[in-house]
Amino acid sequence: MRNIATWAHVGQIMTILQTIHDEIDVLSGRRTELWQRLSEGRNPDLVAEIKALDAELDELWDEHRAVRARIRFGEREQIVRRARAEERLERAA
Repeated sequence: MRNIATWAHVGQIMTILQTIHDEIDVLSGRRTELWQRLSEGRNPDLVAEIKALDAELDELWDEHRAVRARIRFGEREQIVRRARAEERLERAA
């Protein structure tokens, strides 16, 4: 039964990663369009929109990295629990 729960969790995480990638693709496409329009002439509104998209893309990439870290290393609580257990073992030795 544990394996089924684990696979369900992996499926959810993969769905989250795919959703993040989809959002990144959409925003990147929009940013490309804006850069094309900006190449036709300076427009402060386009510059502001590009900066906003850049900030949103940065957040999405940060979220993507955090999810991948959870996949690789586990949940934060588990990491802390393991570190404390290792620390106790080192002190006991």
